[in-house]
Amino acid sequence: MSVARRRSRQSSTVTLPAADCHAHVFCPGRYAFAADASYVPQPARQGTASAFAAVLDAHAITHGLLVAAEPYMTDLGCMLDAIEAYPGRFKGVALVAPDISDRDLDALVAKPIVGIRYNLSSFGMRQFDHPASERLFARLNELGWFLQIHCERDELVEAMPIIRRTRVRAMIDHVGRPHPRRGLTQPGFAALLELGRSTEAVVKLSGPFRASLEGYPYRDVEPFIAAAIDAFTVDRCIWGSDWPFVRHDAPIDYGCQLACVERWLPAEADRRKVTWETPKALFGFR
Repeated sequence: MSVARRRSRQSSTVTLPAADCHAHVFCPGRYAFAADASYVPQPARQGTASAFAAVLDAHAITHGLLVAAEPYMTDLGCMLDAIEAYPGRFKGVALVAPDISDRDLDALVAKPIVGIRYNLSSFGMRQFDHPASERLFARLNELGWFLQIHCERDELVEAMPIIRRTRVRAMIDHVGRPHPRRGLTQPGFAALLELGRSTEAVVKLSGPFRASLEGYPYRDVEPFIAAAIDAFTVDRCIWGSDWPFVRHDAPIDYGCQLACVERWLPAEADRRKVTWETPKALFGFR
């Protein structure tokens, strides 16, 4: 039985709070994509805030963490509009230039922003190696924000010395997107597990379709999910759908992404932690 269906059986009028902690929204016709964007999503993947809210409603999900869509680069207008349109429902992770001014960063404090994102898969070490990054990470620490990192295979390894030295709190997307056939000891995934065991980093149990070679129900990814849960504990694991599934050609069903949670976390108390109590504690959802 799906998580959402069980919630609906518990009460016909009360929805238990839950958070989808990884999604992107788009504003077709309102904000232009950056000229140097690393990709442009196909029109069918350009999901709007209202469409995302409808998907959440259909699956009894009350809150969402929006990650600024990379095609807009540092133009946060679309994401901030979505947050403003749904007060209290959404919080955000911003894309910013490493040398963002203190004034511009402070302006984001007034918004419900909880971190910034660096993308090793799109930009390699360019962002981490920028001379302004250490100052920015110090500001993140002052603000209590996360450095959300998108990486795959062994890309995390090169960034690890900077993460350790700056003590920035990392939040890793999609369980680090390991290669299923290279096992738990592959360097990138071993680095992720080290973060979980030795720091206060957070991992997103999200995007299994981005690593799996088999497709749903992503059985080949499950050993990595289990190892991540063990290393980070449910107190530092969160779940996200990665809606609207950009840069992926095959059809993806939101309900299937949500159904994974029940298989990965058989204990109801653990599911409750990952889908609500931990996001609430980390991001201040109410």
